[in-house]
Amino acid sequence: MNKKSIIIIGAGIAGLSSAIRLRSQGHNVTVFEANSYPGGKLTAFSEQGYRFDMGPSLFTMPQYVEDLFKVAGKDISKYFSYKKKDIICNYFYEDGTTFSALANVDDFAEEASKVFNVDKTALLEYLNKSKRKYDLTASLFLEKSLHKGSTYLSKDTLKAIFNVNALDINTTLNGLNAKVFKDDRLVQLYNRFATYNGSSPYKTPGIMSMIPHLEQYYGTFIPKGGMHQITQSMFQLSKDIGVIYHFNTKVNEIVVENNKASGVLVGEDIIEADIVVSNADVVPTYRNLLPKEKAPEKILQQPRSSSALIFYWGVKKEFPELDLHNIFFSKDYPTEFDYIFNRKDVHHDPTVYINITSKDEHDDAPKGCENWFVMINVPSNTGQDWDSIIEKSRENIKHKVNRLLNVNLDDLIEYESVLDPRLIESKTQSYQGALYGASSNNKYAAFLRHPNFKSSIKNLFFCGGSVHPGGGIPLCLLSGKIVSELIENNS
Repeated sequence: MNKKSIIIIGAGIAGLSSAIRLRSQGHNVTVFEANSYPGGKLTAFSEQGYRFDMGPSLFTMPQYVEDLFKVAGKDISKYFSYKKKDIICNYFYEDGTTFSALANVDDFAEEASKVFNVDKTALLEYLNKSKRKYDLTASLFLEKSLHKGSTYLSKDTLKAIFNVNALDINTTLNGLNAKVFKDDRLVQLYNRFATYNGSSPYKTPGIMSMIPHLEQYYGTFIPKGGMHQITQSMFQLSKDIGVIYHFNTKVNEIVVENNKASGVLVGEDIIEADIVVSNADVVPTYRNLLPKEKAPEKILQQPRSSSALIFYWGVKKEFPELDLHNIFFSKDYPTEFDYIFNRKDVHHDPTVYINITSKDEHDDAPKGCENWFVMINVPSNTGQDWDSIIEKSRENIKHKVNRLLNVNLDDLIEYESVLDPRLIESKTQSYQGALYGASSNNKYAAFLRHPNFKSSIKNLFFCGGSVHPGGGIPLCLLSGKIVSELIENNS
């Protein structure tokens, strides 16, 4: 293989993944990042003795992180460690029901059969079907480019086609779950997995029922040092193998000559490269970095995924009934998602997610206290009055938690910081603050995402949550793998 000079725009998780793999292939890799830090959304901050992970809070499928160290020929134990959680998530319902989802699948099914109106074998069958969906589609939809003909010339593709009815692509996730389960509380529990890619369970196809399999089969984990350690370990690994970084350095344009990417414009300087990889959101990539090129408007104008409103609270109390992941469900799930995706607003009774890393990383909060990452799903930023939404949501969240935990948070919150879609957009250049680029509220969504390459411009590639295969930490890591394989095969 010819050694190439490669520029990566953006040091998000997909950019780091691409950098490690491409450098491990022998290429010279340089990363330009507009912020002063790596990781994109997966960063952290500390205030008043509390440490908070700012972005993604769920760690599954650690094998994709481990694979980066194998590729680089480094011992992961010198960079990164993690442990598996016994409890996946604690659920709280408005009717007073509480349920701890256990990691062991048999224990989970046994406990669920007691709490919900479900037979244990029916639940295990649902999870088996979820696994089958994943096994049928992972190599096609997640691990390869959907926009290369070679992807479809495989036994895996033929197997998926012959079993297409098992994928439930012609029904919604809610339609599937409501058909399988009689108990509305269990339907709501499995509907929530639509939010893992920023979609609505009432619109996204039933194939998304594969997502519970990823949690139940592979498990959920917490890195030593918190989620930010994923970023830190990948960043250190990439530097150790020779990736070069330029922080606080904004790329103004991708230079294209004769339908070929030849470098980037930084300030008034053109930095030449054989290959350019954009880890920036695909919309600003075209609008700002490729202003002279024809943009794929149909792709860029797809409806956005949901965004997030996050309150980082330093809480002067410990709650033994809570764990790392906790969900306080809304009473009216359909209305909540109607507000998010149709009304572009936030319902007065949102589902509340609380992540508390100090449950496992005790130094993340002062003794006797907890660091609460409190998040609700909200629409992407289309000009809403976010200051008003923040004020109302803060009170609605406190009211819900106070009622369900029998506390008064006003007496307990000693620190607060807020992250809303406007800040997500400005900090990470995610168009409209959408967490996952385009939504998956369409059975063809995977095919409508922007490819990891551009056929009309040679030597230009794309990675990250806004392109194939989508957002979330595992998918961003896979995005970097797909790009590195495309470049390797084109070399």
